[in-house]
Amino acid sequence: MAMPGHDFPKALTLSLLVSLILFIALLVINEPLQTNVAPKGIVSFEMAGTQDHAAEILASWDNDGISSARASLWLDFAFAAAYVATLLLLTRYLSRDRPGVRERTVSRWVRGLFIAAGASDVVENILLLNNLDSPSDSLSMAATLFALAKFTGLILGLAGLVILRAARRHPLSHQ
Repeated sequence: MAMPGHDFPKALTLSLLVSLILFIALLVINEPLQTNVAPKGIVSFEMAGTQDHAAEILASWDNDGISSARASLWLDFAFAAAYVATLLLLTRYLSRDRPGVRERTVSRWVRGLFIAAGASDVVENILLLNNLDSPSDSLSMAATLFALAKFTGLILGLAGLVILRAARRHPLSHQ
C-alpha cells in the first residue's frame, strides 16, 4: 500500500515480504512446541528464566519438538536480520519528509532501538541454543533478559515511529 504522493520503496516491500514469509515459517515451526507447560511454544522457552522451568519445557517436547525448537532458533537469526532491515527501511521511509532536528533525533533513537532489539535477539538465540542440551539458571535468566530487551526495543522503537509521524501533522511540501 503506497502512501499518498510517494512510491513505496522496492527494498522496503521486499524486506517486508521476506520478514512476513520468515514469520509465517516460525509460526508453523512453533505449532508443535505449544504444550501445557509451554503454551506459547518457543516464546515460553525464551521466558523460562530458570533451569527448572526450562527443563520442564524441554521435557514437554519430544525429540521432534526439540529439533523444531532448534530449527526455530536457527531460522530466527534470519528473521532478526530481516525484521531489523525492514524496520530500518521503514524508519527511513517514514522520516524522509521530517527534516527537523527533533525528528532527526527521534529517527536516530528509533534506529538504535531496532538495532539493539535485533542484537538482543541474536544473543538470546545463541543462549537458547546452548540451553537446549542442558539448561542452566544462568543461561535461562540471561536468555530471558535478552528476550525482554528485544521486546522492549521493538515496542519503544514502534512507539518512536508513531511519535515521528505525529511530530508534524502537515509534512513540508517539496518545492
